[in-house]
Amino acid sequence: MTTLAGSLTLADDLTISRMGYGAMQLAGPGVFGPPRDRDEAIAVLREAVDLGVTHIDTSDFYGPAVTNELIREALHPYPEGLHIATKVGARRGNDGSWIHSSDPADLVAQVHENLDHLRLDVLDIVYLRLETLTPNDGFIDTSLAEPFGALAELRSQGLIRHLALSGASEAHLTEAQGIAPVVAVQNFYNIVKRDDDAMVERTARENIAYAAFFPLGGFTPLQSDALNKVAARLGASAQQVALAWLLQRSATTVLIPGTSSRVHLRENVRAAELDLPVDALRELDAIAAQ
Repeated sequence: MTTLAGSLTLADDLTISRMGYGAMQLAGPGVFGPPRDRDEAIAVLREAVDLGVTHIDTSDFYGPAVTNELIREALHPYPEGLHIATKVGARRGNDGSWIHSSDPADLVAQVHENLDHLRLDVLDIVYLRLETLTPNDGFIDTSLAEPFGALAELRSQGLIRHLALSGASEAHLTEAQGIAPVVAVQNFYNIVKRDDDAMVERTARENIAYAAFFPLGGFTPLQSDALNKVAARLGASAQQVALAWLLQRSATTVLIPGTSSRVHLRENVRAAELDLPVDALRELDAIAAQ
């Protein structure tokens, strides 16, 4: 196995590559149903590990169950040092709809479903997925005591090693930390969508992983043009530059770009080796104001 530039130690038993892999796109259109190309999906997962990725992000509601079963088929028995993060807090309707589901009893059932489909005795990281996922849309102001408490109980039983939050405000993080340690927060953040700056800074101070998703979402044509110009000058793709900017944004930012293509996987992984010079960072930092 090769080694990616940059790893992050979050606990004595948890060191992950900062460039991870998100399995969501391995499911069918709309993250629902089987993959377009099952053989390629299996090959992507195996190559991600071969390239040094030690952090795979998934969930049983991708498919549903499709990505977890693909991960099991491709990688079980899992290599030493590989950490799989999954999420609970939603289910899928028969039409592919997303149904928020954070009843404590159902969260327990979802954890057991993830364990079964991944063929694991314990889950490395479990995110509680909250109903609102974007800081700019505003977070739902509700207590996490019951749902997060249910996951904390499973952690005390040894079914979960570490807990995390997805779509969380700072108030959510503070409340959750009063119940059990939090090792990661997964929120919407990129060069343009920076509503979560305060959370990025806080997680860096507290050595909590900040998993930024949707790295190229919400760009205007003008903003895309600025990004493309920087990328062309550096001899890289816009995607690589956007990912590299996130990695340099804070010491605890981790990335989980998803793809169903080995070609795109290799391109994403190379972004971890891209060192953005000061002038490029200055131009990229200014994109949000355009």
